[in-house]
Amino acid sequence: MTTPQRHDGRTALVTGGSRGIGRAVSRRLARDGALVAVHYGHDAQSAERTVKEIEADGGRAFAVHAELGVPGDADTLWAAFDGALAGQGAEPGLDILVNNAGITLPRRLAEVTEADYDRVFAVNTKAPFFIVQRGLERLRDGGRIINVSSVATRVAFPPIIAYTMTKAALEYLTLALAHELGPRGITVNSVAPGYTDTGINPTLSIPEIRQKYAQASVFERLGVPADIADVVSFVASDDARWVTGQWIDASGGAHLGV
Repeated sequence: MTTPQRHDGRTALVTGGSRGIGRAVSRRLARDGALVAVHYGHDAQSAERTVKEIEADGGRAFAVHAELGVPGDADTLWAAFDGALAGQGAEPGLDILVNNAGITLPRRLAEVTEADYDRVFAVNTKAPFFIVQRGLERLRDGGRIINVSSVATRVAFPPIIAYTMTKAALEYLTLALAHELGPRGITVNSVAPGYTDTGINPTLSIPEIRQKYAQASVFERLGVPADIADVVSFVASDDARWVTGQWIDASGGAHLGV
């Protein structure tokens, strides 16, 4: 007798789901039984590779393309999702939305231009807002929204000031949505990674910086995408049905002693 998986019968959408943390989240949700829409903005090859990896593991997935941070991005995303989901022969609707897509801006206050500021907020904050707004009619009662934030919102870290501001705004969105959507049984939480070994952070190629970031964790290592994906899958599960409006530290205890 096969034991049911925690996400059997559920459909998930992971924005930025083809690389880094998003790829790990897509693979974990699929391994736990979900049909996963792997969203990508530019790298179709990575998205298709992620889909093939999921299928090779016995899971189900499909790629969805939409550039975020441009006018109409949320409508474009949902139109692509609806069409691709129909092509899978699946029932319309969504159970799990993971707002993971984001860009970094490694610049201090004096170096941030208005164009920089507008771009990072458009992708990291505006896009998730309207993705949720346009997607609520698709999200089933009892569904899950998980916003990927950052542990940087809990410490002063001037080299990424504008980026961190986008994540702080996302955390308020989490609180407000949790309150508004609670009557529908929908939980909304933020999961906050710390220093994680992905391609999004080019400074990790510098040994001294890599060692410094690793030592920020009480475990004295960098996080890996699977560390974050495991937490996201739990928060998306029925086991976390009584957890909503929360900021969940998934940083390996980064900066606990500072």
